[in-house]
Amino acid sequence: MTAEPGHVEIAFAWTDDADRSLGLPAYQTPGAAGADVRANLPEGDVTLVPGARALIPTGLKIEIPHGYEVQVRPRSGLALKHGLMLVNSPGTIDSDYRGPLGIIVLNAGEAAFTVTHGMRIAQLVVAPVVQAGFTLQDRLSGTERGEGGFGSTGPR
Repeated sequence: MTAEPGHVEIAFAWTDDADRSLGLPAYQTPGAAGADVRANLPEGDVTLVPGARALIPTGLKIEIPHGYEVQVRPRSGLALKHGLMLVNSPGTIDSDYRGPLGIIVLNAGEAAFTVTHGMRIAQLVVAPVVQAGFTLQDRLSGTERGEGGFGSTGPR
């Protein structure tokens, strides 16, 4: 499915109830890392009161080549202006998933927010995947940081 270096093809299919006129995810500028995906709500908009969350359909199913994942990330403008977040950000879509693509949104703002049909609701970032081998050791190698945790490398 790959075409040229730095390019991979992601295949989509519509769900049965999708409004196909919304189109596929799209990059808004030549330098964009994320392609905007739209809320596909032909049955009507979804209003979230502060603290509420919902699964927003995109009307799409996705096929990702083996060796890649698609990360679902929030749109910064919606986060800043309205407090709209993605609960599991970044969300990961695995290459072997073929079901509907839904976006879990949370209203962390102070006012109700309405997700409207066709709204650019999130962005999709394609990333390579490396699977690791996991081993158990009796002891791990030492480092200067050692077991220093949260904030251990910052100003004291």
